[in-house]
Amino acid sequence: MAQAERIPADPNPSPETEAFWEAAKAGRFLVRCCKACGKAHWYPRTLCPFCASLDTEWIEGSGRGTIYSYSYMRRATPPFVMAYVALAEGPTMMTNIVDCDPEGLRIGDAVELAFRSSEGGFAVPCFRPSGVGAAS
Repeated sequence: MAQAERIPADPNPSPETEAFWEAAKAGRFLVRCCKACGKAHWYPRTLCPFCASLDTEWIEGSGRGTIYSYSYMRRATPPFVMAYVALAEGPTMMTNIVDCDPEGLRIGDAVELAFRSSEGGFAVPCFRPSGVGAAS
């Protein structure tokens, strides 16, 4: 019998993140990038956390990264994996790892984007080990 999957909670979109959530609904993963210093950042916001420039833009993210750190939440119902993923674009984001054997995960494992539907129907970016299947 397949293990039940945790349903992500609904995000709280703000005017700064509306474009991100609209793109996610369409299956696209956006990352905010500073035009002044060239660095991408997460969590998406207009002000660059590196140089304080307001000259930022949305870029299409690759949906690829590596596990920086993770924790298998065994006592949760249902159990799930919470992780920090270092995105290919540079920033690190907190997310969940899905479609995996939690005992087989390792720091440094390659992961790819896998959207999951939240309680209210938002497309929430999660990740799965690379090669498990196409992004959903």
